[in-house]
Amino acid sequence: MPAAIVESFISAIEHHDLEFALTHLSEDCEYDNVPMGSVNGRDAVRATLAPFLGMFDAIEWVTTHQVASGTAADGVVMNERLDRFRSGERSLELPVAGLFVVRDGHITLWRDYFDKETLLVAMAALG
Repeated sequence: MPAAIVESFISAIEHHDLEFALTHLSEDCEYDNVPMGSVNGRDAVRATLAPFLGMFDAIEWVTTHQVASGTAADGVVMNERLDRFRSGERSLELPVAGLFVVRDGHITLWRDYFDKETLLVAMAALG
């Protein structure tokens, strides 16, 4: 099921296991972080995520709503999340809507929608 692939991907991110998370992506996956731009390929996703995720002691992506259709061979998952990040005593929470397209058991498109200004204000508050 495509939802299981996405849920495993998110779990790996939450457990600070970026390398395992990347195995859920196709080699040519497109990661479209809508207000920030897109990158293509596992190496580019790693280069984009590693510095950001590395800033935090704890990561929790709470899925509040999710729908999925299709199979692991050809499916789509859409979710609404609260992405929470903590660094020491400081934390931020970002509402996100995500779209994941799964083909042949791998995420080929990961598109996250969020308000860029909300992220920038939260990051500034982290110091």
